[in-house]
Amino acid sequence: MSFRAREMYKKVVRRLGGEGKLPAELMKSVKDILPDSNVVMGRAKRGIFAGRHIRFGNKVSEDGGNKSRRSWKPNVQEKRLFSYVHDQHIRVKVTTHALRCIDKAGGIDEYLLKTPYNKMDTEMGIVWKANIEKMYSDLAEIEVGFFPPEVEAKIKKGLDEVRAAKRDFRREGRRALAKQSQLEASSVGDDQTSEVIDTKQVFAAKV
Repeated sequence: MSFRAREMYKKVVRRLGGEGKLPAELMKSVKDILPDSNVVMGRAKRGIFAGRHIRFGNKVSEDGGNKSRRSWKPNVQEKRLFSYVHDQHIRVKVTTHALRCIDKAGGIDEYLLKTPYNKMDTEMGIVWKANIEKMYSDLAEIEVGFFPPEVEAKIKKGLDEVRAAKRDFRREGRRALAKQSQLEASSVGDDQTSEVIDTKQVFAAKV
């Protein structure tokens, strides 16, 4: 294993929680398939570039045909991609080529699962791929129980009754609050009218 592959393997293990917390088969596959000699630019380590790198060439002048060296950088965009496995949006820098590959695969999770480790080129992609494979393996061990249609109908009916009861309770509460506010407003109005009558009586007595 080359120095770069060994460093990538250490980062993967450290980010996923350590050597003892991961399946041995998963980490063995990661160790065997890590790239040995592929050189990746530092910018691509912070995103998913799908094999796109800086290209070099010549800039040719129109008049004399003079050539000067230049480079073409990949078209990198910062996007929010939704991961169904993590159940959240992931903000990542991707190239337009990687976006087309993700759309073709059907999502970021499917793209990471279908892409081999030796074509990821970045520690971020390798970590996400290993994490998604780990979560899929954990989901496969969960036992899922299914109810007969009659039981499902009863459960749905019970939930509907609970929702209806909550709705009726809220409606009664709103009615009680409205009635209380009306009573308070009427009592305030009665007090004001009684005060007006008292002032009229006092004024008539003085006259």
